[in-house]
Amino acid sequence: MKKKAEKICIMNQRSLSLCKKCFNKNLKITAMKTSIIIKVLFVLPGILFIDYVLMSVLGCLTCLLGLGSDFYCGPYCLLGKVILIASAVLYLIILIPDIFALFRKKDLERK
Repeated sequence: MKKKAEKICIMNQRSLSLCKKCFNKNLKITAMKTSIIIKVLFVLPGILFIDYVLMSVLGCLTCLLGLGSDFYCGPYCLLGKVILIASAVLYLIILIPDIFALFRKKDLERK
């Protein structure tokens, strides 16, 4: 009974093994891949939705304030580009550490 308990690897949120001896090394890589897939399927659409809502609220607010078409062709487009670039940088900051960790694990297993 004691040996069965040693073989079970418990994974925490950052995909690190909490047991001393893990017999299934692919379990760590699978958990990291799952983390990346979740970030692509849920975090990216969430960030894009927040961008959409933010730009919609900004557009409605500027329309209520009576700003004309000159505003939408200039500062509004520039602000939209800044928001999208900031969102892309945020998403990369969130995603890149998991991708590097995945490649590091694969390189360490080959050695």
